[in-house]
Amino acid sequence: MKTTFKKTALASLIGAGLTLAGAATASDDPVKLGLMLPYTGTYTALGEAITNGLELAMSQHGNQLGGRDVEYVKLDSEANPSKAPQNMSRLVRGDNVDFVIGPVHSGVAMGMLRVAQQTGAVTIIPNAGLGAATNELCMPNVFRTSHSMWQDSYPMGKVAYDRGHRRVVTITWDYAGGKEDLAGFEQAFTEAGGEIIEQILVPFPGTEFQSYLAQIASLRPDAVYTFFAGGGGVSFVRDYAASGLKDSIPLLGSGFLTEGNLAAIGEAGEGVMTTLHYAETLDTPQNRAFVEAYRDAYGELPDAYAVQGYDTGMLLLQAMEAVGGDTGDKDRLIAALSNVQLDSPRGPLRFSGSHHPIQNIYLREIRNGRHEVQGIAFENLEVPDDACRM
Repeated sequence: MKTTFKKTALASLIGAGLTLAGAATASDDPVKLGLMLPYTGTYTALGEAITNGLELAMSQHGNQLGGRDVEYVKLDSEANPSKAPQNMSRLVRGDNVDFVIGPVHSGVAMGMLRVAQQTGAVTIIPNAGLGAATNELCMPNVFRTSHSMWQDSYPMGKVAYDRGHRRVVTITWDYAGGKEDLAGFEQAFTEAGGEIIEQILVPFPGTEFQSYLAQIASLRPDAVYTFFAGGGGVSFVRDYAASGLKDSIPLLGSGFLTEGNLAAIGEAGEGVMTTLHYAETLDTPQNRAFVEAYRDAYGELPDAYAVQGYDTGMLLLQAMEAVGGDTGDKDRLIAALSNVQLDSPRGPLRFSGSHHPIQNIYLREIRNGRHEVQGIAFENLEVPDDACRM
């Protein structure tokens, strides 16, 4: 990676006299966390899980950051990209938050990043997986505590080849996120010597899969790799099993195919293998403690979204402790955030020069309705953000 960390852009904003979010130094004033997440609509559950994880981290540390109380300013992103710049500006310029946390949707992230660049607001992305956020559009004041589409899909390419698959069909929605995910898998699989015999793109957000499943059956691949999520993931896995393909052609996918969907997928998911940076069954002291605390607080098991929110909180806790609660010196605060290393429920986590998490990616198989970890598909995987120029 050729990431060069420069303070020029941020310094120029300060020199121009622009008001940055949270310009106050350490004081008795609360630290304002601006949450720009979906609290209505299709992605409500994701926004709530991220919020739950964040609030759990804060509650475990007295609801304070660097000795200052925490105040939440919650704004429903509605997963609407067209409203993103206005909503982000409201949090930064209107509510004067110290940190912006969001979004879930990659389209919303694009609008947020424009305002983050204009204002220098410290922004932490707890989900959106678009690669550009920490690559072409990277900036010193933006961090990611989640993943990129490439990071969770690339390891499955080698897994597929090592399991003897040589001819694979890939299928996803015809949109940027799905294409980025397939590109990661295809890169690793073809580098190993495998062949993609067909890439199928389904009009977004369609969930009528029967004709595509018939096409797959006629191609007779060794395996199928897919990225769908939410209701689309449920429909695809269930239709795949109902078509009879599951018994003869293994189904592989990015972890978001089944993440948060196990109950809805039911028996159809048994045996499906995915790669992701977290599994609720990960057997470590950190994850066992997190699962117990989350279940006690919210009455359910956490998922990757909850962990991403939790680690956002832990990132803030460690960095704010390092700067003594001072949010006025942006360069010092950003340096503290950059140096954070976490013993996360997902495993060890630190940040690359582009502020993307370096983390383990796990191979998971659905057994008895749970994501059982089969091993580490790729240890400490760093995303090649070669276009990042900070």
